[in-house]
Amino acid sequence: MNAGDSVRTTQEPIRVVIADDHVLYRRGLQTVVTQEEDIDIVGEASDGQEAIDRTVELLPDVVLMDVRMPRVSGIEACAAIKSQVPSTKIIMLTMSDEESDLYEAVKAGANGYLLKDVPGEEIAAGIKAVMGGDSLISPSMASKLLAEFAQMSKKSPDRPATVGAPRLTERELEVLKLVARGMANKEIAHQLFISENTVKNHVRNILEKLQLHSRMEAAMYAVRENLLDPEE
Repeated sequence: MNAGDSVRTTQEPIRVVIADDHVLYRRGLQTVVTQEEDIDIVGEASDGQEAIDRTVELLPDVVLMDVRMPRVSGIEACAAIKSQVPSTKIIMLTMSDEESDLYEAVKAGANGYLLKDVPGEEIAAGIKAVMGGDSLISPSMASKLLAEFAQMSKKSPDRPATVGAPRLTERELEVLKLVARGMANKEIAHQLFISENTVKNHVRNILEKLQLHSRMEAAMYAVRENLLDPEE
């Protein structure tokens, strides 16, 4: 195996870069996150440009990124990192629950979006979740996301439908709708009376069929194609 191969073993810790312009918050986050034996903080950044530079240099598995930072914003840095180091997962951290910030973060390629007031252990769990292939967004934030997408759809009602949706099975469509509402795999399994592993397989197939990269992109797709009524 070449040194550049991305295959990781269970012994390898998750390598994380923290990007936030408040040094005390970075220190506090580092203290909490590094209590997990399988997570290492390998670098820090105090603004968006530094976050890009550190990510290109260190090639971390995950970047914890503040939305609002000087020089280059977190959302702009997220888009740049996804372009230059697409394998790196990005979790946006913010004090803001504004729908516009959430939507822009999804468009930029963020794998997760958490408010800064969540417990530190929840952030650590989120790091592991995105490394496992999940997107990270709370149900309450998912509702805001759907509302934003619904407004987009209303602005362009004549947009022709794509041919992607008919390729999904009836069960896959059911799973997609629940994913779009922010449900975790365990909740979807309970709702549909199927195993959690079956849900994971359905989600994987949905993303592959629709050529999407994350559950949040799937939520965008569901509303854009009028597969889900956010008022339900």
